Amino acid sequence: MRGWAAALLLLAGCSQGTAPLREPEGAALEQAAMARGVVRDAAAAEPVGLYAREGDRLCVAGQRIGAFVDYGEANGCSARGRFVRAGERLTVDFGKGCAFEAGFDGDAVRFPGELPAGCEAACRGRASLSGLRFDRLSESGSEAAALRDPTGRGLCG
Repeated sequence: MRGWAAALLLLAGCSQGTAPLREPEGAALEQAAMARGVVRDAAAAEPVGLYAREGDRLCVAGQRIGAFVDYGEANGCSARGRFVRAGERLTVDFGKGCAFEAGFDGDAVRFPGELPAGCEAACRGRASLSGLRFDRLSESGSEAAALRDPTGRGLCG
């Protein structure tokens, strides 16, 4: 008898009432963090600046974008070109068939894990531009414009 009573109470707790849909708690927390300046609002952030992750570098100045990775021993990449921003996406065109969409969240730029075959021309050895993430170091356009790859070629200037 107790088993039946427990089952009925359990079923009663699963009623099909119409509870109003609420905004997910994570979204409200993120909005509060943006309002207090703890988290950057990607929609309001400008991508101009200098970015890095370990030995990898990225510059964004005006509509120019450039990146290099240098792993030594003849393994590295160097590319420069232009970009167009659409919300949290940067449509990057490094030329020679190397065009793709990168993610931008206000603090970092992420290249997709799979890039067009044309991007291989920017690399030597076993290096690749695929799947790179660059964290913002500076919001200075002049610092970004001054970035040079290991051969001395300007990437955003």
